[in-house]
Amino acid sequence: MHYANGREAKNGDRVIQLSIDGDKVLDIGILCDAVPGNDYCNGSIAKPPTSGGACLVDCIHADDLAAILAEKGLDKRPARK
Repeated sequence: MHYANGREAKNGDRVIQLSIDGDKVLDIGILCDAVPGNDYCNGSIAKPPTSGGACLVDCIHADDLAAILAEKGLDKRPARK
């Protein structure tokens, strides 16, 4: 199991799911129920419980994250093998 950038995926990882075009953040949470041997439509994203609120100096706007990913070439979904 691997992410778009080739990093090995493991249940329990904190993940951000992007749209197929890579231009929107669809979901944020913890990867669970993923089964080895499949990189597509595998696993679920569990929502962590929210705490007292967001400290904005520790946050990044989704559009800014998308731009950073595009700079690194991670804005496109890998082709199926």
